[in-house]
Amino acid sequence: MQAITTDDVPEALGPYSQGIVSGDTVHVSGKTGVDPDTGEAPESVAEQTTQTLANVAAILEAAGTTADAIVTATVYLTDMDDYDAVNEAYRSFLSEPYPARTCVEVSRLPAPLDVEIAVAAELRDD
Repeated sequence: MQAITTDDVPEALGPYSQGIVSGDTVHVSGKTGVDPDTGEAPESVAEQTTQTLANVAAILEAAGTTADAIVTATVYLTDMDDYDAVNEAYRSFLSEPYPARTCVEVSRLPAPLDVEIAVAAELRDD
């Protein structure tokens, strides 16, 4: 296993790696929509989702792959009424074929945010 760390995303909030490479797979810990430059998060769930996916993509890039290599994603929402807004942002950030995905409503997240996304992606030789 190899830990992946980049300064292009906010630091982890606990004792866990931003990402781990195991074999030909990169596992990215749940990320949120905090902007690494400002330390702030957008108010809207759609903007939080876009920033969250940008943070995920930065970790994937540090591991040597891209968001196009995501095979599975888990989305945590504090309000399932935001599902459509998340889908809109998700659709604009990723392309078909979309990764397999699970979406779960949770009572709250570690930071006062509305969305968190964890992914697994392939390491590609191309």
